[in-house]
Amino acid sequence: MNYGKIIHIIGVLLQVEGTLMFLSVIVAWIYGEDCWMYLCATSVGAGILGTLLRLKKMKREKFHAKEGFVITAICWVVLSVVGALPFFFSGAIPSFTDAVFESASGFTTTGASILKDIEAMPHGLLFWRSFTHWLGGMGVLVFILLVVPSNADDMYLMKAESPGPSVEKMLPKVRQTALVLYGIYLGLTVLNIVVLIICGMPVFDSFCLSFGDAGTGGFGVRNDSIAGYSPACQIVITIFMFLFGVNFKLYFLLLFRKWKDILKCEEVKWYCIIYCAITAFVVVGILKDVGDFGTALREGAFQVSSIMTTTGYSTTDFNLWNAMPKAMLVLAMFIGACAGSTGGGMKVSRWILWFKQVRNELSHFIHPRSVKKIRLEGKAVDQETIRTANVYLMAYVLVFIVSLLIISFDGFDLESTFTAVAATQNNIGPGLGVVGPAGGFSEFSILSKLVMIFDMIAGRLEVFPMLILFAPSTWKKM
Repeated sequence: MNYGKIIHIIGVLLQVEGTLMFLSVIVAWIYGEDCWMYLCATSVGAGILGTLLRLKKMKREKFHAKEGFVITAICWVVLSVVGALPFFFSGAIPSFTDAVFESASGFTTTGASILKDIEAMPHGLLFWRSFTHWLGGMGVLVFILLVVPSNADDMYLMKAESPGPSVEKMLPKVRQTALVLYGIYLGLTVLNIVVLIICGMPVFDSFCLSFGDAGTGGFGVRNDSIAGYSPACQIVITIFMFLFGVNFKLYFLLLFRKWKDILKCEEVKWYCIIYCAITAFVVVGILKDVGDFGTALREGAFQVSSIMTTTGYSTTDFNLWNAMPKAMLVLAMFIGACAGSTGGGMKVSRWILWFKQVRNELSHFIHPRSVKKIRLEGKAVDQETIRTANVYLMAYVLVFIVSLLIISFDGFDLESTFTAVAATQNNIGPGLGVVGPAGGFSEFSILSKLVMIFDMIAGRLEVFPMLILFAPSTWKKM
């Protein structure tokens, strides 16, 4: 294990986090809030500690895939703990466990909250809370690749942090790929902010909610989430949530005008089809209660976009809907967004692979001598990718079941317990029952919150980086 490299990257991470946290200090100054002191102290402290860690010399620069997974997992834990300090020291969140829960929920773009009165929190902390979505959406380690010298091994970090079955370099160098991705990410975020301001949303709210859109997070700045904003603002947020759930490879292809490759984007096509189908079912399911088709369409499209992209905003308390539309939202939780997007869930591309495997097996039963290869995006899928997708499913189910059993000891009803795990592991935010849009996660025990913190980080990192920390062979000297 290359401990020197691990310490070095943690040092860089702390420096980056401390520097970016200073933006929240500026916001607190603007609003004349005392929380600037706690934000500033954490910002400076993280920067100093990061600098000290980087003073340690590395015995070797290179590292392997195993170390890439370990580095990623440890960095996300450190990121969440340090990000929690301003909430805790300022007294805005008195419990340290709750503060880490809120911070982890922010960085993993989950949006699950323990806060009961969001509007009571200072603007500086609200800004930091939402900004963690933006930082975690594309990936903090991907951001680090932009500011530190890169080498071939850095691809291991991008693969461990980026969501989806497979990650490839779009350009010859990892740093170039990261630069283009963050350029697209920043451009869409700025466009989102501008359009919301044009639609009449306050500037502060526009920044915070756009950070949530971009990272597919879900932290709002009002107690009613998005319900209090105009229909125009709700429509804009619906559109941008959907756009950030698209594989960023599509935007890359559009940017470089690779029209033939765009037509082969099978995952994006199915993402659109599934979204439209679930939205249609939800609209039909709530039309009788809502009474107006326009309102039903706006609310249905918003909630499906929010849940399927795992953003977590809400314009209505869907806890009050009947069984069918709620069942469709739970289905959307597990499907998730596209691979290579900022969204969570199990990813559309994996569902396509699993469906094609089932279809091939059925075909093989009927025609035993036939040999068919699974193809995705016009290319044959290698056995390693299929194996990894299948192992991911088993690991995902294992983590889900263990988490469900532990959290069930809190004594909440099955709907609340099941969707609490689904909402945190899929990085969604709200669930049903106690954890619905009008509820929250504050009533769970400390143990359950720790489990859900693990689930949020595991879900964001696609399970394996967190599980590898618990493998004894990971820490043995080779």
